[in-house]
Amino acid sequence: MERSVVQITLFGLLLSLASTLPNKDDWDIYSFHINSTVTSRYATTVITSRVANRMNESKEIEFHVRIPKNAFISKFRMFIDGQVYDGVVKAKEQAQQQYSEAVSRGESAGLVSSVGRTLEEFKTSVTVAAHKKVTFELTYEELMKRTRGKYELQIHARPMQPVSDFKVDVHIQEEAGFSFIDVKGGLSTKALANAITKTHTDKEAWVYFYPTVDQQKMCDSCSDQGMNGDLVIVYDVNRDNGLGHIKKSDGYFVHHFAPSDLPRVPKNVVFVIDQSGSMSGRKILQTRTALIHILNDLAEDDHFGLITFDGNILHWKRELVQANGKNLESAKNFASNIQARGSTDINEAVLQGARMLNDHSREGSASILILLTDGDPTSGVTNLENIQSNVRQAIAGKFPLYCLGFGFDVDFKFLEKMSLQNNGVARRIYEDSDADLQLKGFYEEVATPLLTDVTMIYVGGTNLTQTNFSQYYNGSEIVVAGEITDNNIETFTPQVVAISSNRRIIFSNPNETVESTGTVSDDRIQRVWAYLTVKQLLDKELQLSGPEKEKVKKEALELSLKYSFVTPLTSMVVTKPPGENTDVLHKPKEGETPQRWQSRVDQSFSIQYLAPSSRRSSGGVTYGYPVLRPFSRQLNHHSHLASVTDVMEKQSIGGYGGYSLSGISNTRGVQGKLRGKNIGRQVVLPDVQPAVVHLSRDTTTLEATDVPVLHRFLLKAENQTVPLCFDVSGPVRLKLLHYPSRELSVNGELDSVTNGGFSRIFIHVKDSQHVEIDTNWVTVRDGQTVTYYTGQDRITAGSVTVIVRNNEIDVATGDMRMVIIVHENNGPKFLWPVLRQRPSDNNAEGLLAVEAAVYEEVQQAPVRKLKIKNQEADVTGEMVVDYSFASPVSMNCWLMSADSALQRPLSQFVITQL
Repeated sequence: MERSVVQITLFGLLLSLASTLPNKDDWDIYSFHINSTVTSRYATTVITSRVANRMNESKEIEFHVRIPKNAFISKFRMFIDGQVYDGVVKAKEQAQQQYSEAVSRGESAGLVSSVGRTLEEFKTSVTVAAHKKVTFELTYEELMKRTRGKYELQIHARPMQPVSDFKVDVHIQEEAGFSFIDVKGGLSTKALANAITKTHTDKEAWVYFYPTVDQQKMCDSCSDQGMNGDLVIVYDVNRDNGLGHIKKSDGYFVHHFAPSDLPRVPKNVVFVIDQSGSMSGRKILQTRTALIHILNDLAEDDHFGLITFDGNILHWKRELVQANGKNLESAKNFASNIQARGSTDINEAVLQGARMLNDHSREGSASILILLTDGDPTSGVTNLENIQSNVRQAIAGKFPLYCLGFGFDVDFKFLEKMSLQNNGVARRIYEDSDADLQLKGFYEEVATPLLTDVTMIYVGGTNLTQTNFSQYYNGSEIVVAGEITDNNIETFTPQVVAISSNRRIIFSNPNETVESTGTVSDDRIQRVWAYLTVKQLLDKELQLSGPEKEKVKKEALELSLKYSFVTPLTSMVVTKPPGENTDVLHKPKEGETPQRWQSRVDQSFSIQYLAPSSRRSSGGVTYGYPVLRPFSRQLNHHSHLASVTDVMEKQSIGGYGGYSLSGISNTRGVQGKLRGKNIGRQVVLPDVQPAVVHLSRDTTTLEATDVPVLHRFLLKAENQTVPLCFDVSGPVRLKLLHYPSRELSVNGELDSVTNGGFSRIFIHVKDSQHVEIDTNWVTVRDGQTVTYYTGQDRITAGSVTVIVRNNEIDVATGDMRMVIIVHENNGPKFLWPVLRQRPSDNNAEGLLAVEAAVYEEVQQAPVRKLKIKNQEADVTGEMVVDYSFASPVSMNCWLMSADSALQRPLSQFVITQL
């Protein structure tokens, strides 16, 4: 049967100066080593980079690596002039206080966390004196996960220059013995074959990769800038049908359980597929393709059902049916005709899927519910907690729910929590050319249940990680770790009880001794236990609330600090030479990217997590990513993003005062203060002429900066990895979207202070429906009825539907859908509009309708130039923040004038009335 790969990704270095490519005359990476040791599936990796400053002056040198997102960094240090500078792991709140204090002193305190498909990026820099050297050393740890029958260790190298002493050493120890081991990847080519050495015995394997300087330029994606590719070590271990492999050391044990030669359990599976309008285009085509492949893989003793949903629920058949030839052909015909349209009723769709499985109880079978969606609920029940409660009650622990979130428009935390509450997992499907393979690949992970109701029992064991599992799938692995009571191996008795088809089976071996690592002190098994415990506590904390949540969080934090793991609850404070600034490293969660605010003024050291270029825009343009910069200071051309906290404190920005009700045009004297009692009430103003009634806020006086605040916007580029960016001086009112044929327009007003984006956004549909949104209120006017909303509400006004969530407002009219995200930077809030679904006609105007830029680079020195539509423009390398997602991410961009980027005067987008 097909088996696939679980990845451990050890991404090599990317060393560069600010935004420029490295110059060999400036500094030299004279040694770069990756050393990875894998023992019983637990990988500890050390990346060591040695760099020399060849200049006659001090230079800032950067260390940049990519690591697996499931890994925990456990150590970082720098060696400079015989001194060692160690990072210290602290509770996030404590580290954040140190971070804020540095900001308040005007120092650098840069940090970014973000997630790609399998990676996070670690980046730091330090100033090195003339003709001096620095050594960077990063250690991280990860428990390897088996998926579809294989482990995979992936090493990616992109040093940006050939390295004279480049070495990758991998040592794998597996007491169970290897069933196979292979070396693959883009660096495993004929040209580099003699740089790779692989040797192994029954229980140990070594892989060495020592390319020469010339070889580092010879792979398919290599160049004079050095290597750029992957080295992949793929392997599995020997299996049996017994208890599996148990290893102990220093009073701790880890148990790997993965029997293979068992009869498959027939399954009942219901696919719940989102076909709302936002799934249109490539997403729906890839979903159809994947679903047809999946249907072809169903076994004849499987039973299945298909549900598609938008605002309505559509069943292929009301009940589950057998996967015979006739039913499969009918289902594939249904799948091939799925069309994207309408809104998103996740609640009812999942409940209908659960009902189908509950009504189809088959003895000796395993039931699975799979949800695929690309957005948030916009019809039916839209309150996320209510949906989670309804689903949990309907499933009642009887089968797992797997949630697949397509793209970055989904609330991944919502899907993750709902999956974990129902014994499943959530997986992000990335919008890319291989999305159909991602969908098919996930299904293959759960396609062959072998056991259900698995209980792991350890007499004489305590402090155990998870021991109950609803299902075990072929090609996967169950891992349990814990302490051995009183370190007494004689009384330690493991046993596994499970259901195979319709019979109860017990896995035990009373005559088998538990393998010990020997007398040498070895804390690796204890660290496996700590790693697994922290991971599971973080999952549990996501599902809980109140005192229980705080208790679990406290336990996870204590373990993270004890074992120096950088987790979502901890941060690493990086120490450095005297006179340089304090910086902090945070660990992200999937789908969650804390913002990066970093001043480069007098900065000689920074540390951050960054995301690889993994996000795709659904249209040609992902509009508007402002970067706020303190223009009271001088920034050089390769500046990173400025510290907003620092600017806010220096400007003494006050809080907001009361709100007053006023009309843009004739309000017939209606004035007054809004109070809490008015919230959600409809106010009928019969004498008011058709006009947008909006909320204006009284604010305290703001201290002006010396020069106007600039807001930075990002314009996606076609077939280019680096987008364009341009600055717009605020405050200004902009035409965001205008569809004359639909009588639809969207306008926005930029802030006049440094809080980052739009203060107000107006949406007009025909002459009668108007929506005004600011960071605190939503005002809807339908004819002569005006309603004010806060909280999580669903609002309908004619053809306009507005859903208010915590940090997001979803607006839909016809086949147009817009999401307005509320961002917050150290207190002040701002709005950011994102067009999630374009109307079908193409006569749109406005910034949101600008197509992706097509450019080519025509000159690099002395001034870099790009050509856009036969027009050349000077550009500089800068940074920009992508605010189109709830968790912003920063990226490089080519900064140019707004007129050059837009290929028309910016004044064409400026309006006088909102």
